[in-house]
Amino acid sequence: MKINEPPRDPRQRRLDVLERLDRETDVWVATAGPDGVPCLVALWFVRYEECLWLSTRLTNPTGRNLRDGGLARLAFGDTRDVVLIDGDVTTYEGGEVPAGAVEAFAAKTGWDPRRDGTAYAFFRVRPRDVQAWREVRELRGRHVMRDGAWAA
Repeated sequence: MKINEPPRDPRQRRLDVLERLDRETDVWVATAGPDGVPCLVALWFVRYEECLWLSTRLTNPTGRNLRDGGLARLAFGDTRDVVLIDGDVTTYEGGEVPAGAVEAFAAKTGWDPRRDGTAYAFFRVRPRDVQAWREVRELRGRHVMRDGAWAA
């Protein structure tokens, strides 16, 4: 990518975001506790049925924040190619998680968290708002999803 490339239109940004979600394995997950203290960690994820699925222990701050707060911000990239996803979180413990989500997660990451103990849960993040931009020239039009609806 070069600084002189023209800004992408909303359709192309959406396609690029979806391709990235299928290609990448790691995502930065930002949450906050009830006291407002932020927490930022990298987790593995998979996109399954238009949602992102994460897994971590319920006994750590991120797991508690995802479960109790019900909101997360997911971040990809560096300053030259940013994707931010704000989403609503649903927690799945034990056998509650849909089999298809677990299978997709294990196929992508090579790991099934359920085999590592009951402290692990799955978290479905349903995207509500998505921003995507490449450097300052793409700041205008960076909101490619608002209130769960794609711009293009």
